[in-house]
Amino acid sequence: MNKTDELATTVDAARQQPKLAWRPVLAVAAVAVVVHLVVATRYGWHRDEFYYVITGRHPAWGYVDQPPLTPLLARWAAALPGGVLPLRVFAIACQAGCVVLGGKLAAEFGGGARAQTIAAGAVAASVEFVAASVLFGTPVTDQLVWAAMFVAVARALRLRTTTAWLPAGVIGGIGLENKDTVVVLLLGVAIGLLVWHRDALRTPGPWLAGALAVLMAVPNVVWDARHGWPNLAMAQVLSDRTGGPLGSLAKLPLLLLLAGPPLVVLCVLGVRRLGWGPGHDHRWALAIMATAVVVFTLGGGKPYYPAPALIALFAAGAVRAEMTAGRRRLRWPAVIVLSGLIAVVIGYPVLPARAQNALRALNPTVMETVGWPEFVAQVETAAARMPPGTAILTSNYGEAGALTILGRSEGLGNPVVSGQNSYADWGPPSGSPETVLCVGEFTLPYLHRFWSEVHEIRPITMPDHIRNQEIDQHAAIYECRQPHGTWAQLWPSLRHYD
Repeated sequence: MNKTDELATTVDAARQQPKLAWRPVLAVAAVAVVVHLVVATRYGWHRDEFYYVITGRHPAWGYVDQPPLTPLLARWAAALPGGVLPLRVFAIACQAGCVVLGGKLAAEFGGGARAQTIAAGAVAASVEFVAASVLFGTPVTDQLVWAAMFVAVARALRLRTTTAWLPAGVIGGIGLENKDTVVVLLLGVAIGLLVWHRDALRTPGPWLAGALAVLMAVPNVVWDARHGWPNLAMAQVLSDRTGGPLGSLAKLPLLLLLAGPPLVVLCVLGVRRLGWGPGHDHRWALAIMATAVVVFTLGGGKPYYPAPALIALFAAGAVRAEMTAGRRRLRWPAVIVLSGLIAVVIGYPVLPARAQNALRALNPTVMETVGWPEFVAQVETAAARMPPGTAILTSNYGEAGALTILGRSEGLGNPVVSGQNSYADWGPPSGSPETVLCVGEFTLPYLHRFWSEVHEIRPITMPDHIRNQEIDQHAAIYECRQPHGTWAQLWPSLRHYD
């Protein structure tokens, strides 16, 4: 065989479809789905789930804090019977998709059945992937986008055809209509190609994919521009709350916890394989991880923003683990099970609510799903004693969403409004602010800026010493009278981003 034939044979082998070990990978995904379903409705709605559903009921190409995709999906899910369960099923489906794509990425990286199973298991047992899928929202849908993008780019680089890049463009466009942080993912892909795969950039494929992603994102970009780029203002607010770049840098070690402490070794193996090992052809994936960490840290992002890129480290690490397994074939299953147990305790609502309080420092999400029926009952009791048609102004979207979805206030003629984020764009209620029931994390000095007479009716309380955001911030119910203007005059000052 001459050199030309040998080269053609090598290229053909590289382009062969990697064999996906469907049975073990799907088995891992099935176990993850079953475990999730067992606890899917153990606790109630999360404040963000209320917000996604209500936002979806106000269709637009964008909102001050997110693009439109997840709110639209949340609206559809909430229209199905079963209360919060359909939303949780959507979240579980996203997590199962990430598990399967983790196995697929290991196959693209050259891994066999064992590597694919380890990669799928690592995704299923990672604290970040488990905790995000406890509720439906942009974190879990964003993870699916990142996982799909890694697989699409790996496949396109293997096939080296123009059409192979188009799925990456579609995935990027969908991701941009779901979460603005996907810009960083696409930046990481571009850097990875520029540094290590310039040959790909000499073909039209990546450029067509990029153009397709940008084209799909145009409606949201136009919306943002027409509304004065509120997403940038929102990003600045979130960065300030994190403490800016220094605060983000201080919290960066939490990324190891989000990976799952037992899985850190697998991540290290992944970095070694992608950076200096036989998998260096896939250094572009390492570039995405590095780009995400650097950009999100400099931007004061939250620790979990770069976490979806862990899937590449899991996949590459699994390939190396397969190659060096030797006699210790039971080690990685044990590591995955241990990580899964930690993830379940931290991320799942498996403990009694009172015991779950102790874990709020690690994961406050679970406790934000507790106590909403009690909150609604307390507010509606107070509203029943007010004049008919009294508006209810809440301090945040979680409180407003709970009253709208779980309560009867609006049906009884009490409009529910809030000045937070996109709620503010939907405007104040009709009528006069002569008498308003203000509910939530307000303070007396704040309310006195808008009403001369402010009377605290009662504090918000929770059973069994449960602590959530409302309790921590001393939320209460206030009767407010004698406004300092009309709703139109008060509303600009009642708006707030956080």
